[in-house]
Amino acid sequence: MTMLDILDTAGQEEFSALRDSYMYGGDGFIMVYAVNSINSFEEIEKLRAQLLRIKGKENVPMLLVGNKCDLEDREVTTEQGQQLADQYGCSFIEASARENINIQQIFTKIVQQIRTAQKEEGTLKKKAKGCKSV
Repeated sequence: MTMLDILDTAGQEEFSALRDSYMYGGDGFIMVYAVNSINSFEEIEKLRAQLLRIKGKENVPMLLVGNKCDLEDREVTTEQGQQLADQYGCSFIEASARENINIQQIFTKIVQQIRTAQKEEGTLKKKAKGCKSV
């Protein structure tokens, strides 16, 4: 069983202190931009830089997600998203929250990455004795 704690600040500046705290304690991160907003895509670089600064390391489980892939009016191509993910060395998925496209895959993928990183670091949390996985 894995518990996810999701913080959606939508880039709002008033949540920057809270975001720092969540980044420090977080094990994995889903960076989301809207394919119909070049500004949200460009904001990913700032968020990633903040994340790496706070975590103090370069290799953090991260997934780049291009949301609203169901829209035809795009400002960010699939290729641009994939190029940025390749540059960061992370996975990339396009999704649509409205149409439920790849939503489950996003969470499955980030949990897999977190578990892999924890195994490599030897920090995978052991199941408490007597607890059942769901």
